[in-house]
Amino acid sequence: MKAVSLKIDDAIFSETEKIISEMKMPRNRYINEAIDFYNRLQKRNLIEKQLKSDSYAVREESMNVLREFEDLGYND
Repeated sequence: MKAVSLKIDDAIFSETEKIISEMKMPRNRYINEAIDFYNRLQKRNLIEKQLKSDSYAVREESMNVLREFEDLGYND
């Protein structure tokens, strides 16, 4: 495991302390789970962005192929 030093806003820290106290969970475990969750969320967002980009590229190529077929008279 790696040790990390970080600065947390006072309000966020206070809220976190209240939550982990009620959950009876160690602060370290809570922060690890929060970072893990955020990492998975960001990976999902990156994949979504890539899929949108790829979809747009495929759409453009599909439209080009469709136009070519229409120009050849295969639209019947």
